[in-house]
Amino acid sequence: MTNFKVWISSFRLRTLPLSISGIILGSALAYSNQYFNTTIFVFALLTTISLQILSNLANDYGDGVKGTDNNNRIGPERAIQSGLISPQQMKYAIIINVLILILLITILLYFSFGTNEYLNLLAFFSLGIVSIFSAIKYTVGNKAYGYYALGDLFVLLFFGFLSVMGSYYLYAKNLEINIILPSLSIGLLSVAVINLNNMRDLETDLKSNKITLAGYLGMKSSKIYHFALILSAIVLMLIFQFSISYSKIMYLSWIAFLPLLFHLKAVFFIKNPKDFDPHLKRVALSTFVLALLFAVALIIEN
Repeated sequence: MTNFKVWISSFRLRTLPLSISGIILGSALAYSNQYFNTTIFVFALLTTISLQILSNLANDYGDGVKGTDNNNRIGPERAIQSGLISPQQMKYAIIINVLILILLITILLYFSFGTNEYLNLLAFFSLGIVSIFSAIKYTVGNKAYGYYALGDLFVLLFFGFLSVMGSYYLYAKNLEINIILPSLSIGLLSVAVINLNNMRDLETDLKSNKITLAGYLGMKSSKIYHFALILSAIVLMLIFQFSISYSKIMYLSWIAFLPLLFHLKAVFFIKNPKDFDPHLKRVALSTFVLALLFAVALIIEN
């Protein structure tokens, strides 16, 4: 494998659709209320993609240097684990990514707030720095929160609330209380993806002293938790859709619910941890399709 392909692989591009789902939905909601701005949309996407890549690189580095990624790992082989990228090279890549992210955040906030809205600039720049710090601290350092069963909470906050509500605010400069519902829905589906990952790696994580929520709950309770995440997300999205429109065009987004329901049936019968792996992609893509189809429905209606 060439060096370029190794780095592209370490970016884990398959995780990107899930990361931008909230941005797509928040932007579509802003469009439906006549707040949309193309430049803000482009830089919000670039910022989110860069942040997800940073998280992936930091995750590779953190688990790699701690030995959590080893020959017993079930998922795809990581860059440091394989020896194709050294920890020092990965550290340099993380630093470069952080610098790019700070630049993208600055440009995004300039186009959203200009130079006069000091409180909004300070608040969102601070959120940007916290997001960068959180992306790195998931697995890096002695107090990495991903090793203390806090990963699910942080995914809910950043992939749900910050992604949907934060992106909406960048356009509208205000928030509507009912946007909490789709924020929670996208956030819970994102948590479902990390829960699948943690169920897959439950045994190997415990051997490496990485305690995830799945590790605390055990396999049986983790499956029940997973069902609650998926079903709650579907119900919350339906409640929100009915609260804003009774148009039949909204039915379009329900297509994304079908693979999620079939997924739950499959998860119930999984006994081999390896069989969880393909479901990560299915739930991530279903979440992306849900956000995209709902966005299309909102655009058509307006």
